[in-house]
Amino acid sequence: MPPLLSIDLHAPLPAYRQIVDAIRTHLVNGALQPGDLLPPVRRLAIDLGVHFNTVADAYRILAEEGWLDLKRRRGALVLARTAPRPIDPAVAASFARRLRELVAEVRAAGVTRPRILRELRLIAKGLES
Repeated sequence: MPPLLSIDLHAPLPAYRQIVDAIRTHLVNGALQPGDLLPPVRRLAIDLGVHFNTVADAYRILAEEGWLDLKRRRGALVLARTAPRPIDPAVAASFARRLRELVAEVRAAGVTRPRILRELRLIAKGLES
């Protein structure tokens, strides 16, 4: 299996959250398919340079979301996820807020409006397929 993800230990976002976000992206984009096994917690922790509880927490969050089945000695198995639940209005509001904050953050870092628009269009195009 190619490298699953990398994290930035100096980023303000906690390592477990970076792991969750990266794996979820692979799941949503189809890079990880039902039946795939993720690396064992301890192996991924060593590869990323984090404590094994950090990876275990990330796997638990993804299991609670319905993406993974966790079993001792076998590891984390990617599940065929059923249709998502109806969206919670609080989740929709949080999404909009986080997206606005992210755009503001990258604008403050010097990313131009055309570049942001191009990236958002690419993401939207990917959602259509």
